[in-house]
Amino acid sequence: MTDPSLPARPRPQSLTDLFISFTLLALQGFGGVLAVVQREIVERKQWLTHEEFLEDWAVAQILPGPNVVNLSMMIGGRYFGLAGALSALAGMLALPLVLVLLLALLHARFIDHPGVAGALRGMAAVSAGMIGATGLKLSLALSRNPMPRLWCWALCVAGFVLVALLRVPLLYVLAGVGGLGCCLTYRRLRP
Repeated sequence: MTDPSLPARPRPQSLTDLFISFTLLALQGFGGVLAVVQREIVERKQWLTHEEFLEDWAVAQILPGPNVVNLSMMIGGRYFGLAGALSALAGMLALPLVLVLLLALLHARFIDHPGVAGALRGMAAVSAGMIGATGLKLSLALSRNPMPRLWCWALCVAGFVLVALLRVPLLYVLAGVGGLGCCLTYRRLRP
């Protein structure tokens, strides 16, 4: 039940609005659209709060398939059910698929050009910076996490060390560190 005294939250106006919004998001982020999606969906359109985005993002990461595609379907489903999920999915994939196929043809033709290799290295650096900035921005939501901040940072560091330095498979890290995080949070929330 919603409180009538609270202002109505912004939401997608229609399936077409959802499709166009996710198409534009997908076209802005070759190499990763997490930073773009977070800025547009949370800050600009305000379809989700920071906390809702963080929770949905956490679920999207453990589902099979591309994380941002999973997230788009969850957001579409939140507002319009199955039709919304499919509309958001189509928005994320339709036009970007055509562009990627065209770029693949161009890349195959100019693969030996040194400018192409340099441009791709530059794009990789920009993508890494965007992902890092988004991670820092999302870390602000940890202040409202039921676990103490020190525990949150310890789990983050443990995950980084296991994946980046020790090369432990991500599935094991998600199960171990993620499971530990779930258990610790549950213990803090338990009445």
